[in-house]
Amino acid sequence: KSLADMLKGKQGRFRQNLLGKRVDYSGRSVIVVGPELKLHQCGLPKKMALELFKPFIYSKLELYGMASTIKAAKRMVEKERPEVWDILEEVIREHPVLLNRAPTLHRLGIQAFEPVLIEGKAIQLHPLVCTAFNADFDGDQMAVHVPLSLEAQLEARVLMMSTNNILSPASGKPIIVPTQDIVLGLYYLSMERPGAPGEGMAFGTIGEIEQALDSGAVTLHSRIKARYRDVDKEGNPVTVRVETTPGRMLVAQILPRHPQVGFKLVNRLMTKREITEVIDTVYRHCGQKETVIFADRLMMLGFTRACRAGISFGKDDLVIPAAKEDLVQKTRKQIEEYEQQYQDGLITQGEKYNKVVDAWSQCTDRVADEMMKSMAQWRDGQINSVYMMADSGARGSAAQFKQLAGMRGLMAKPSGEIIETPIISNFKEGLTVLEYFNSTHGARKGLADTALKTANSGYLTRRLVDVAQDCIITEDDCGTTRGLELGAVVEGGQVIATLTERILGRTASENVLDPVTGEVLVDAGEIIDEEKVDRIERAGLETVRIRSVLTCETKVGVCARCYGRDLARGTSVNVGEAVGVIAAQSIGEPGTQLTMRTFHIGGAVQATEQSSVEAVLDGTIRVKNKNVVVNSEGVPIVMNRSTEVTLIDANNRVRAHHKVPYGARLLVAEGQRVKKGDRLAEWDPYTLPIITEREGTAQ
Repeated sequence: KSLADMLKGKQGRFRQNLLGKRVDYSGRSVIVVGPELKLHQCGLPKKMALELFKPFIYSKLELYGMASTIKAAKRMVEKERPEVWDILEEVIREHPVLLNRAPTLHRLGIQAFEPVLIEGKAIQLHPLVCTAFNADFDGDQMAVHVPLSLEAQLEARVLMMSTNNILSPASGKPIIVPTQDIVLGLYYLSMERPGAPGEGMAFGTIGEIEQALDSGAVTLHSRIKARYRDVDKEGNPVTVRVETTPGRMLVAQILPRHPQVGFKLVNRLMTKREITEVIDTVYRHCGQKETVIFADRLMMLGFTRACRAGISFGKDDLVIPAAKEDLVQKTRKQIEEYEQQYQDGLITQGEKYNKVVDAWSQCTDRVADEMMKSMAQWRDGQINSVYMMADSGARGSAAQFKQLAGMRGLMAKPSGEIIETPIISNFKEGLTVLEYFNSTHGARKGLADTALKTANSGYLTRRLVDVAQDCIITEDDCGTTRGLELGAVVEGGQVIATLTERILGRTASENVLDPVTGEVLVDAGEIIDEEKVDRIERAGLETVRIRSVLTCETKVGVCARCYGRDLARGTSVNVGEAVGVIAAQSIGEPGTQLTMRTFHIGGAVQATEQSSVEAVLDGTIRVKNKNVVVNSEGVPIVMNRSTEVTLIDANNRVRAHHKVPYGARLLVAEGQRVKKGDRLAEWDPYTLPIITEREGTAQ
């Protein structure tokens, strides 16, 4: 072992012995779920607590005169006398402990909780903080640390308490959001079924609704009329009549009352995305305390209802689409044609390979679409429970169900290239020996990648932190007039990041004016919040000039104005905040999660060349540089390389540009109205056609 080896890496002298510290009063144990805990609590085993809080217990025993010396107190604790437990209860009250789960990828990997003494030997963890820790209950362990001094306790309570970390420092979206069972329960609760028993009934109070549910007069999904007690703009109670379902009334009952948090927030089908939106809205308008109470109630409601719904996973819930056989046969015919073209020397080996892979990819997608369609239908008053799990965002995705009930599709070799013959079976039908053997390549590669890449992405985080650690907010305003012009990011006709997403929480570097009226929407130096973003959106502005840390003129560090909003708190950033480290962790944390993903899909590939463009929203079509000839089928074929299709929305704003290649079939005309998802043009990405402008005989 060389001198360099002694020093470098995690086991080297620096990181092992010099930077790391062993701490007194810490412990670790397996975690289990604690659904009856409040958000600020964790369950701590009595045995563990007794050991962790020893010095406090000794001093209390002496203070109360139960023990004359420390030695006597020690003896009492060792014998576990009844009065020791009473004192432990007293010591633990209002004394937060820190919980940490390795690997700590971002600052939410260590949070403070108030301990609740429990029997047993496992630590109980609140279900809603699992996302932040990235914890699950399949045997994960967590470490407990006790902040000893009063200052440490105060810091833990004010900065690290789980109730003070509702928003993610990376995105500013809530991280305390329901997952899995809770989402499923709320989704089931908010479903609506036409023609269910009790449709059209009217109710005055929530009590009546609960009574009717218990007696079976209505179902959770029946369409009913009800009274909802809301508040008006001034905050006075008002009663509104709503058309809804009993299930949605149960959700609305726990909603905090606020003019901006109306009934329409919950009067819809609640998937994970909608639930996040509700929690975000409640946090923005009602404050942190209300949000914590609401999140806890939402969790209890979700768990109870998921349990009562009795949603299960059976093999008959995986519906194999009837059209699968036809689609596979059609694709096989196509591939025979490609083989023939290759034999005749019309296309090369490479072109044939690309066409075959493309044909099978499209076939797989079509089978998956058919499968989702057939699973989404109500049967005998029941909706497919597996479909509910995927649609609600609770568990599973279309990609996974495609493998279970559609077709597994194309597989990748270890080298990364795609095997031409796809796996036509799915897991429900079972794979043939050959198919199984082909699929093992990808599965093993997934496992190997996971093991190798996790280390790399951890190293990436370390390097990012090293680079960015001296980036700290050092002053309030550097007074610069420079800034960046931001607009929506569009790639391949798809809007990747909207203007709203990019400017929210940033500071305007100059007055933002309404292009029509000239009214000032945002003053220079003002933070652009949700309300101002709405005004900018309504005014139809394409770009906005904002202050940026890239143009900040502070000598050391950056200024608060150029940085904008502190995402984790939703307010303007404080001087002294280590924004560089936050940024580094925000990039590194998802990096580690992404490496795990190949492992979960199991080597199935999705690879298609772009062969068509679709409308991203409802609008009107404009065609630039149009030069077409009409073929024998009466479809216009594009004859030049500079034709562009532009999509205009209702406010006459350009929302998408698409370049249409030579030889494409143009499916829309100038000025035509299109709906979201309509095909605008399609082409074969693997061949370059030669097109004649006139009819006749080729020689």
